[in-house]
Amino acid sequence: MAGEPQEDCLFCNIVAGKIPATVVRETETTLAFRDINPQAPTHVLVIPKAHYQDAAALAAGAPQLVADVLCETQAVADEEKLDSYRTVFNTGAGAGQTVWHAHAHVVGGRGLQWPPG
Repeated sequence: MAGEPQEDCLFCNIVAGKIPATVVRETETTLAFRDINPQAPTHVLVIPKAHYQDAAALAAGAPQLVADVLCETQAVADEEKLDSYRTVFNTGAGAGQTVWHAHAHVVGGRGLQWPPG
């Protein structure tokens, strides 16, 4: 069920403290941690603590939580002293989503080209 922790979800298990992560920030509703396969000097994931499959499900089911995630992407960028950065939500396998828990990538610390990969 949307919003409820899923036992087989990697990110739900990180939120629960069952799997370690290098936490950068935590709020009541979000968790930000370093990506284990960084694509830039700064690559942090910001996730809602509640489980939603992807960004579309999160937006439909909990719009305020989307706002919380986006506010945290800015807070991460500020703490990492990024003057420019990219925020990415991959939605669906064809877009590169590999963990089925909504999350934003905060990527920066180097030049980023357009269009992306």
